Amino acid sequence: MTIADRWDERYRQREHIQGEPHPLLVRLADELPPGRALDVACGAGRHALYLAERGWQVTAVDVSQVALELLQARARSLGLHVDTRRADLERGEFLIEPDCYDLIVNCCYLQRDLFPAMRAGVRVGGVVLAVIALIDDDPQVKPMNPAFLLQPGELRAAFADWELSHYREHKQPGRRLLAELIARRVVLS
Repeated sequence: MTIADRWDERYRQREHIQGEPHPLLVRLADELPPGRALDVACGAGRHALYLAERGWQVTAVDVSQVALELLQARARSLGLHVDTRRADLERGEFLIEPDCYDLIVNCCYLQRDLFPAMRAGVRVGGVVLAVIALIDDDPQVKPMNPAFLLQPGELRAAFADWELSHYREHKQPGRRLLAELIARRVVLS
């Protein structure tokens, strides 16, 4: 069974479907004028739809065709357009164009070798918003493959030369430790 098959099955079972966008994205979307956005590993599209509702031109990429079909059905019901792309990011099936986006959103997905492409894909003045799980020794949280978890400070270091308007590593009771970042590209890098 491929990674796409596994994610398709999870979405068929209605796992990983969250309706509300992350509060950090809600706050950021209120601060930025609409432009061009990329939602990396978008799942069922809660962030892509939120941005499209606010006038953003959104490209949403995910490995799961089922997730993208759920996103498109919701977009149609809301009268919105979201450009969906089925692609395995780990296999390089979607390339982030340089200097193309005003906002790149990466929530709940870690692919370290995508960080340079995300950095290059944001226009000067544009923003990367990331919310990614960290290594967490709490026995109350579901174990995860450490390869898909950040080390403390790792996300901040990946954008250290950018203007950070938000960075924190925090934990809510019963949830995994998270790193949150909002970083603006202020110079060509």
